[in-house]
Amino acid sequence: MFAEASKAAGVFRTPSVRLIGRLGAEVWAQWDELRHTAALIGTVFCVAVWPRYWVCTVPWLALGDSTAVAVWPRFWLRTVRKAFARQVLAIGVEPLWFVCAVAVFVGISVVVQLTFWTGEAGQSQLLGPLLVTVVARELGPVLINLVVIVRSGSTITTELGVLKINGEIRALEAQGGDPFLHLVVPRVLGMAVSTFCLTIVFILVAFASGYLFAAWMGKGSGDLLLFADTVSGAVQLKDIFNILAKSILPALFASGSCCIGGLAVGESDTEIPQATQRALTRSVAGLFVISAVVSLLTYL
Repeated sequence: MFAEASKAAGVFRTPSVRLIGRLGAEVWAQWDELRHTAALIGTVFCVAVWPRYWVCTVPWLALGDSTAVAVWPRFWLRTVRKAFARQVLAIGVEPLWFVCAVAVFVGISVVVQLTFWTGEAGQSQLLGPLLVTVVARELGPVLINLVVIVRSGSTITTELGVLKINGEIRALEAQGGDPFLHLVVPRVLGMAVSTFCLTIVFILVAFASGYLFAAWMGKGSGDLLLFADTVSGAVQLKDIFNILAKSILPALFASGSCCIGGLAVGESDTEIPQATQRALTRSVAGLFVISAVVSLLTYL
């Protein structure tokens, strides 16, 4: 009877052990991917400020000026500058009309309601802080990062995967080029810069469209200077840091994760959709985790 009980316990224990093992392996794989992404982002910044990657060094500048010059794209190699410009055009300029359209709907649905209800409650002084909290700090960075991840993150993973399968990365190395410098750096920095710029555009368009629609409907004070003063007066230094961190950090993580996913593709075309799906999943999860951490560090 003791042997039968032990056998039955082993039967029930085996699925649990397997489940824990799978869970542990998945957690370890995600942690390993996170370390690789962090290392890639750090390497991108090191390459961006390393003098040997510039078109020319500027010895007469002081150390602080040289560091500032290093992050200016016009001092990079010409091919890297062109690749960076293409990424900014594809990620930050082409979806501009879509971002503005989304901002208009957000402005109409959120700004107008906040303007109306604060006026009805006799708490018009709360309009500025509420708009900054809801639109600028939370909705703007999160929505823009989602748009950029879905639209451009999948493109980055697919492009790099196709380049690797076709052997173009090996050809670039054979010609003496640096694949990291020519393929990864422009995409990571281009996505970060584009996401921040799109976030600022989104916030401004949402505020402007909300004010115009509320004035047209006869809601609120209708005074543009009063509205602008209310919103600008509610912006604090920690709000600016919050917007910067929530727009740039998730974009850096998403672009790094997508680059790693694309370069990790093997020799088969069927691996590209799987790599894209994993990269997008990690990017979206990282977006919400980073946003939550930034909010906790900033306002608690």
